[in-house]
Amino acid sequence: MSQFFSNVEPNIIDDEMVQKAIEEKCPEDLGDLARVENTNFKVVTELQLSFKSILQIDNLWPLENLTKLQLDNNVIEKIEGLESLVHLVWLDLSFNNIEVIEGLDTLVKLQDLSLYSNRISKLEHMDALQELQIFSVGKNNLSILEDRQAAVLKYQDLTMPLEQEEAQALAQKEIEQAKQKELEYHQTAFVEHLNGSFLFDSLYAEDTEVAKLASLPEVEDLLQAYKKEFVSVCENLYNYGLEEYEKREAEVSKFYKRLHEILTVNQQESKRIISDFENRNQRRLDEIYNARSGDIAESKRAEGKEDILQLWDALMTLEALVSNDLEELLQDFKRSIDVIASTFIENIQGMLSQCRDLENQHHEKLMEMTFAILEKLDNRELEEDFPDDVRRLLVDKDTTVNAINMSHSIRLRKIDKRESDMLCNTYQWQTSVTEKAFQTESDRNRACIGKIICFISALQKELDYTGILKPME
Repeated sequence: MSQFFSNVEPNIIDDEMVQKAIEEKCPEDLGDLARVENTNFKVVTELQLSFKSILQIDNLWPLENLTKLQLDNNVIEKIEGLESLVHLVWLDLSFNNIEVIEGLDTLVKLQDLSLYSNRISKLEHMDALQELQIFSVGKNNLSILEDRQAAVLKYQDLTMPLEQEEAQALAQKEIEQAKQKELEYHQTAFVEHLNGSFLFDSLYAEDTEVAKLASLPEVEDLLQAYKKEFVSVCENLYNYGLEEYEKREAEVSKFYKRLHEILTVNQQESKRIISDFENRNQRRLDEIYNARSGDIAESKRAEGKEDILQLWDALMTLEALVSNDLEELLQDFKRSIDVIASTFIENIQGMLSQCRDLENQHHEKLMEMTFAILEKLDNRELEEDFPDDVRRLLVDKDTTVNAINMSHSIRLRKIDKRESDMLCNTYQWQTSVTEKAFQTESDRNRACIGKIICFISALQKELDYTGILKPME
């Protein structure tokens, strides 16, 4: 900055400069008031003195309520004259010639301090600035291994919470991404939310009546035993589903690997046949162009036509062979997929049937237990103080039975729904993976035949073109 102001006369902050800055910054009514009274500085909270060629800070003591002071882009060499500005929270002294930090001890409310691009070599007299949140001190003469580390240590209480918060946010984001990735993997395997009690909990998610019975100790024990067995079946289904998913992926991968091998051999043979033809054809075309008589040229053209027909037969025969090989591969693949899908469906139906059996058994036990409780209530054999909502549920046998049966029916439907979803997903996968394979081969076959037709047509046109040219005499 000293070079920037090398041709400008340095200034000291005086009353006139302050008065002018207030008039520029404040609203019209406040500016008029300042001009009239010339001493009403207590209402001023912000002051901007940038680019004023200021060398020395002075005459700011009347601004005792100042909270924001901008002194950037001057030629200030020393921090001074700020002791009375005890309400400052924002101070900008960037782009000056400051060498030493002094006189900031009283600015205990300072939260934002910029000393960017100065000549500061040491950080001193900063202990009092406990409220400091933003401290810009880049582009100074601070040593890398002494003062800068000291500054980091001194203000680590301010920076560490921010760093910890950022690290926690990043860690949480990574956790959420990992959970999402895991969920997508489970969905692909058709076993999402089966590795735990999610399905069981969902059975009772909307059960507002029978769930009240769980407050009875004997019913709670029955429910916990049911949950343990139910979750165990779900976890078995989850593990089985992941194993089957890997088998499905392996089968699809094996098919496409074999498909690629067959097509690679076919392409190599096609290239060999075409290369041999092109070598013969180029020699023949040269002979036609160099023929000294029309008879010789015509003979060579007839030979070329026959060779093109043979090339057509060879390429179409090769395509027919590879098409047959791929058709056989596709049929084998379809049979394998059908077996994998039917086995998976059969087993998941069996496991979910276990879930239904557990629900039916639980329902029967719950009904028996409820009847026993109702009978004891009728006989006044129970002295327990039931909650009011449980007493309302047990008001009579019909009300209780209807509620329990309805709850049982809802839970069975939810189990059926999960089974239906898994079956639909399996059928969709089975259909899509085989249809995609057959469609891919069909598209390849049509494209290959189209290329052969275009290639043969181009060769015939090239040969016919030679008949237009006159043979050399």
